[in-house]
Amino acid sequence: MTDHSDSVASSPAPGLPELQRRLASFAAARHWQPYHTPKNLASALSVEAAELLEIFQWLTPEESARVMDVPDTAHRVTDEVADVLAYLLQLCEVLGVDPLAALAAKIERNEHRFPAP
Repeated sequence: MTDHSDSVASSPAPGLPELQRRLASFAAARHWQPYHTPKNLASALSVEAAELLEIFQWLTPEESARVMDVPDTAHRVTDEVADVLAYLLQLCEVLGVDPLAALAAKIERNEHRFPAP
């Protein structure tokens, strides 16, 4: 499998709070905060998720499993994943949701709802 990391991969990835701060600073510098309502961010998140899905739309299961082996497609997937995560983190920031705590709680609920056989 191909290495899909950028040349900056040698430095550690920033944590969620740092990414959320950078996203907020980016939006503030462009005076976008009035548009970053929960509804608009959820809509943007849905659009970006659909753009990610579009990459896989007509692929067979086998082709979709190899999508990261094609550099151009891998780049598109990576960019769309980043867009989805960016809007999700911005939505969490606006709503005051800790995404990692929310995920941990959801996993725990699912472990109880769907016990392993």
